[in-house]
Amino acid sequence: MTQFILLICRHAKSSWRDTTLSDFERPLNKRGERDAPEMGRRLARLGVLPDLIMSSPATRAINTALHYARKLGIAPEEIRRNQEQYAASVSGLVNLIRTADSSVGTLMLVGHNPESTDLANALGGLNIKNIPTSGIVALAFSQRAWADLTVGSGTLLFFDYPRKEK
Repeated sequence: MTQFILLICRHAKSSWRDTTLSDFERPLNKRGERDAPEMGRRLARLGVLPDLIMSSPATRAINTALHYARKLGIAPEEIRRNQEQYAASVSGLVNLIRTADSSVGTLMLVGHNPESTDLANALGGLNIKNIPTSGIVALAFSQRAWADLTVGSGTLLFFDYPRKEK
């Protein structure tokens, strides 16, 4: 058995200012542009380095993933964009995670709510009411491969978000 770590990340705060943009196109707002790099710095301080970042291709999600990647020294072209992470179901996300290669010890998913909160609760047997924007839930799994991922098998390592008291 190997320990695998899953980082479930909700995108940073987005802007609703430009009403001509579709939901998919909404960018980060000032708070999002501040919080996403801060959360990337926190992961770096913890020594948490994803082997793979999977992101929704929605503008606010991919920009959040890019901020994390910069702070963690990961090249932007290494981020895998998955259309199925936008407006996803928990079962769809679980199936996506199961496609990760066994060489990926730490996997980061950058996506949306309520899917991120629902996924964390399902995989970790948790009762988180809401992952705030830029929030990250880290779960550990003991298994042979990502393909063996099962609901309720994760152990909470940490739950952090920008406004959390230290």
